[in-house]
Amino acid sequence: MLSPYRSGPSLPVNTVLEEGYWFTPEDVAVLTQAFERALGELGVRDRKDPAAIALAKLVIHLAKEGERDPARLCERAVTLMSK
Repeated sequence: MLSPYRSGPSLPVNTVLEEGYWFTPEDVAVLTQAFERALGELGVRDRKDPAAIALAKLVIHLAKEGERDPARLCERAVTLMSK
């Protein structure tokens, strides 16, 4: 699994976190896992693709609502992105 602290274009989750809102390192690992799985399910390969950025923001939004299970985060994000 990729490190949740990796920077660069391969992991937009870190680039879309809002100032003033904090996730624990464990939370970031869960978000990263959900994000990577959802990318695969949606067939998005380019992390600079606007769909990847939208997906990252959606995963973060769902986590802010309290969800911390990576499978449920992925499932909800894929469902919402597919609408």
